[in-house]
Amino acid sequence: MQPQNLTLLTDLYELTMMQGYFETKKNNHVVFDLYFRENPNNSGYSIMAGLEQVVEYIKNLHFSYEDVEYLRKLGIFKPDFLHYISGFHFSGSIYAIPEGTVVFPKEPLIKVIAPIMEAQLIESALLNIINHQCLIATKAARVVHAAGGDGVMEFGLRRSQGPSAGIYGARAALIGGCMGTSNVLAGKLFDVPIMGTHAHSWIMSFEDEYTAFKEYAKLYPESCTLLVDTYDTLKSGVPNAIRVFQEMRDRGITPTRYGIRLDSGDLAYLSKNARRMLDDAGFKEAFISASNDLDELLIHDLKMQGAMISVWGVGTHLITSKDCPAFGGVYKLAAIQNKEGIMIPKVKISENIDKITNPGNKTIYRIYEKEHGKIKADLICFADEVFDPEKDILLFDPQATWKKTLLPGGSYNIRELLIPIFIDGECVYQTPTVSEIAQYCNSEKETLWDETKRLFFPHQVYVDLSQKLYDSKIKLLEEFSI
Repeated sequence: MQPQNLTLLTDLYELTMMQGYFETKKNNHVVFDLYFRENPNNSGYSIMAGLEQVVEYIKNLHFSYEDVEYLRKLGIFKPDFLHYISGFHFSGSIYAIPEGTVVFPKEPLIKVIAPIMEAQLIESALLNIINHQCLIATKAARVVHAAGGDGVMEFGLRRSQGPSAGIYGARAALIGGCMGTSNVLAGKLFDVPIMGTHAHSWIMSFEDEYTAFKEYAKLYPESCTLLVDTYDTLKSGVPNAIRVFQEMRDRGITPTRYGIRLDSGDLAYLSKNARRMLDDAGFKEAFISASNDLDELLIHDLKMQGAMISVWGVGTHLITSKDCPAFGGVYKLAAIQNKEGIMIPKVKISENIDKITNPGNKTIYRIYEKEHGKIKADLICFADEVFDPEKDILLFDPQATWKKTLLPGGSYNIRELLIPIFIDGECVYQTPTVSEIAQYCNSEKETLWDETKRLFFPHQVYVDLSQKLYDSKIKLLEEFSI
């Protein structure tokens, strides 16, 4: 998984449009916004992830000799254009919201300011990277929230849609709040904790369950988790685990962590009975972990039923975001530079109101209630707008403008979300480690009100437009309606 040249990881029409711009000598600077229209999984928020891979992609963006020869053989690209792309490199600027930040629909996660040929080429890869990792990080955040402080392990490699999805899905899951992954390569690449126990096949390869447990405990006395549901959880598995734990104790072995794992059956019923059996035998510190097609909704219900589980292994439903398999991010033109060098706002119109774009070169300010430190709203505005938190600010719903909130000066804090990543082709951003991003993400989630973190019918955070941006948008819409 060394840095790859993914220049041809694009849709064909990006290249045919590039050639069209080249032939018509149209390479103005433009602004493109990458954003999403609604939170996945009916969530009240999403998590930004994937920026490190975007940085790697842009840094390695070039057409190799083999790339150019492949395109030549297609017979649809002219020699002059192929000669041009043989020396291609990215010269534009990219701004982005840092990974681990809680984000909301309609606000640009990434803003690209570049010659139109460059900005067009990178569309598909940026969407591929950001859509995937934001989706999995958001799903992980929901699962972790449902676990209510219990540990969540990402166990989905074998069910992911291919090696890259398993690797970068694990990365995103750690950002979203998982404590570790079963994916060893992800552990190596991103320096994150790897976790796991043993399979049913380990138990079945021995003459009996007790012997399998005993041999495993000999191998891993410091961290011993025994899978107890191969034959009969309560009649065989848990009693044999207790027997092995007692033998370890009798020999003076004190594991740092030890416990059992449940992987089938009624997890609420089994965990409560297993907890009682472990406690009665004097192993109150032994943990109970569980797997078996878990997701945030099942974990929520199991905890409501009093399940005695403190560690959750979540696989298929997390790594694939099974109930919502696509994030829905889009990449839209927002402005184009005229002959005088001025960025002219552009708007895409649709009968679907949600698909009407916000024009211009923009930024985002996050507004926090000073008293609680919680998010009040996000404000999309033109990049040159400045707001003084010591002055009153009037927020309004851009879809229902009569809904207004006046925040008195001094009652709120404000910060800009988009930060520079590339300036004129040069990377100016130092990517944090995955562990640092995960820690930042935890602090970000603390800025959400509990009502926004609800699994069911969460409160939606307001994403408003500045008056100046709103007026510009309405003016453009009215011009096209005549």
